[in-house]
Amino acid sequence: MILKITIDCERVSSTQATALCRGWYPANCNKWGISISFFQTAQRAVAGVSTGHFRKFRIVNKLLFINNQLIKMKKSIVFLYGVTAYLIFLISFLYAIGFLGNFIVPKTINSGTAATFTHALLVNVFLLSLFAVQHSVMARPAFKKWFTRIINPAIERSTYVLLSSLVLLLVYWQWQPLPSVIWQVQNTAAVIILKVLYFFGWLVVLFSSFLINHFELFGLKQVFENFKNRPREQQSTTLTTNFFYNLVRHPLMLGFLIAFWATPLMTVGHLLFSITTTLYIFIAVKFLEEKDLLKIHGEEYKAYQKRVPMIIPFTGKAN
Repeated sequence: MILKITIDCERVSSTQATALCRGWYPANCNKWGISISFFQTAQRAVAGVSTGHFRKFRIVNKLLFINNQLIKMKKSIVFLYGVTAYLIFLISFLYAIGFLGNFIVPKTINSGTAATFTHALLVNVFLLSLFAVQHSVMARPAFKKWFTRIINPAIERSTYVLLSSLVLLLVYWQWQPLPSVIWQVQNTAAVIILKVLYFFGWLVVLFSSFLINHFELFGLKQVFENFKNRPREQQSTTLTTNFFYNLVRHPLMLGFLIAFWATPLMTVGHLLFSITTTLYIFIAVKFLEEKDLLKIHGEEYKAYQKRVPMIIPFTGKAN
């Protein structure tokens, strides 16, 4: 909303104008995003000005207008930042499907010039470790609390998503192939089953994200609410236990595991990727994510842990 103070400068006294400012601020300042200090400066500029020189009040009006335009510009930039982060995430997510599935994308997990085993091993482990550290550290509540002191809280999640996506793109780009074959399924029916499982895994990931609020998970909800001047809401604390979440507590991770292992062609490089990411998933979920969820949901999550397995379904007991 454009701020506009419609005052007849020849007929309104400075006292009336000051009173107008004081009455106008409490009702509208928060709504329009004007800082208290800025408005108090405007009040001081108006107070004590004689009627004959009251045209100076137009300066205050102009300053308020400029301030509001700057705020709108900032909110627009924040929104575009969040949308850009989400689009980069989509690129990294879709590329992952082709990267691990060995189709369409120019660089896959098995393509490229093979380096020595030691060189490839060191590079690939470093790349996966880089992702694991960034992904885990930035997801912790203590880091989020510190991080939102130096950045706009509305872009905290978008920044996390953006950096995670960029690291993934780096992994795809610099991944060193290890093409030696561990297994290669020849039976046509078995190949089809494995490919169906592969895509099913990715669908589980995507569908599970919508069950817990996909757009909040990837930062779009936060930047949209900031753009619309809506009060910032705390992240949802409702425990989701329906559909896949009634089967396992972390269906997103289950979907990733299915996608990582369901392949008719398993090379040494693919096996390294699958083993490393599987270990990371179980360690991060067990010792980091589960502890955070217990702090958020308390006894409700303890009961959920006893009733539903962590990642592996149909195990007969919570793992």
